[in-house]
Formats: sequence, structure tokens, C-alpha cells
Amino acid sequence: MNIFAAIDLKDGKCVRLIQGDPNAETIYNDDPAAAAEMWETIGVDWLHIVNLDGAFDDPDKSAKNIDALQAILDSAKTPVQFGGGLRSPEDIQKALDVGVSRVVIGSLAADRPRQMLDILSQFGSEQVALGLDMKDGKIATHGWRQLADIDAVKLAQLIHTAGLTHVIYTDISRDGMLRGTNVEAAVALAQAGNENAGSSRRFKVIVSGGVANIEDVKRVKAHEDQDIEGVIIGKALYTGAVDLAEAMRVAHA
Repeated sequence: MNIFAAIDLKDGKCVRLIQGDPNAETIYNDDPAAAAEMWETIGVDWLHIVNLDGAFDDPDKSAKNIDALQAILDSAKTPVQFGGGLRSPEDIQKALDVGVSRVVIGSLAADRPRQMLDILSQFGSEQVALGLDMKDGKIATHGWRQLADIDAVKLAQLIHTAGLTHVIYTDISRDGMLRGTNVEAAVALAQAGNENAGSSRRFKVIVSGGVANIEDVKRVKAHEDQDIEGVIIGKALYTGAVDLAEAMRVAHA
């Protein structure tokens, strides 16, 4: 199982929000590259970087985050998974060109699911992941300010036909709350989405939102054989509630 260390970028800084609320932020590091180096030194599997201002459609502040992303990419050897405000194939290409290993597409996928089929065909299933940010049972888009009409399972199944391999499932109600992951919902999504898939064509789900302690990492690990790829840890790392080295030992056991 993989551990993803979250680095959320807002106005060029490393922050954490509560349930995606831009007015409820805590700045943890003015230098996101330093945060990335800290997690990389411990040996994290992936860096999960989100351009919050891109998701909120704020181009001026988003530019600072792109600079911060580039600073991370210039020194990091750990693969980077990046999302937030990627609204077109051109945006995706730019991210991959600067060194991002995998992009996460959420709003575009929910708004224009058929285009995601072309995107997967163009860039490949290892470089494009589907982001499903769930609020009250619906997919939240555009910085979690809108709710999409399409069902999450149906969206995953549709995109799966083009070779979807990675899905990030975020429970918004738990994000930044340190109240435990919703691994059960992530497993249910994997089972329903892969219901008619062959053994070699199943997509894997990365669990996000709510990690509070090492027991949450153990809970996700216990479902590894149910198409769970890993877990994203954010606030719990920055507050010290989860020791990354211990989480890595659990995940790799």
C-alpha cells in the first residue's frame, strides 16, 4: 500500500483547510519545497500536491502555487501526483511537461465525462487519475462549491472503459477534521465500479480525508486486497498526530 503526503498550496504556501473552506486555513509552511523535502527524506511513496487556488479559479494566486510546484519538482525525486484547476488537455500537458508524474482530474471529469475518455487515450492511464470529492453523496466540483448531477459509480464505470486505473476518493465531511477515514465508502466504490471488470482491468482507490492516527492507516491497510491502493495523509502529518515513518512501516508490511 502507498502513502501519499499531502501538500495543499494556497497563495504559494503550504496550508490545510477544514472541509475545503478557504476561510478556514492553517498555514503550516511558507516554503512548500521544504515540506516536500521533509516527507521525502522519510521516504514517502508519493507527494500529493493540490493547487487550491486553481480549484477556486483564482489565476493570480494560482500562479504562485505553480511556482511552488516547480520548486518542489526541481529537487524532489519522489513522484508527484498533482491536481487542482486542471480544466483542459493543455493544462494536463503543461503539468506533465514540468515533471508531474500523475494528474488528478475532478471537475472536468464530472462536467465533461466523455472528454475524459479522450484524455485517458491521449495521456495514458498511469498519468491520469479520477478525483471523486464526495459531499452529501454527490460529487463536489470547482473547489467543492458545486455539486455534479452524475453518479460517482457511473462516472467511474464510464471512464473505466477507457482504462481508468487510479481513483482518489475524498470524503469532504472528514477532510481536515481528524475524525477518521471513510474507507468503507471507498471500498464500496471500488466494488461497485469494478463489478463487471476482469481481474486485470480493475481500478484502485486511494482514500483521502480524515486520517487522525496510525489506526486509520491500519484500517486502510486491512482493505488493501479490496482494490485499495493507498491513503493520503495531510493534517495528521503536520500536527504530528501520525508519524510518517510509522505509517510507512504499516503500509509496507
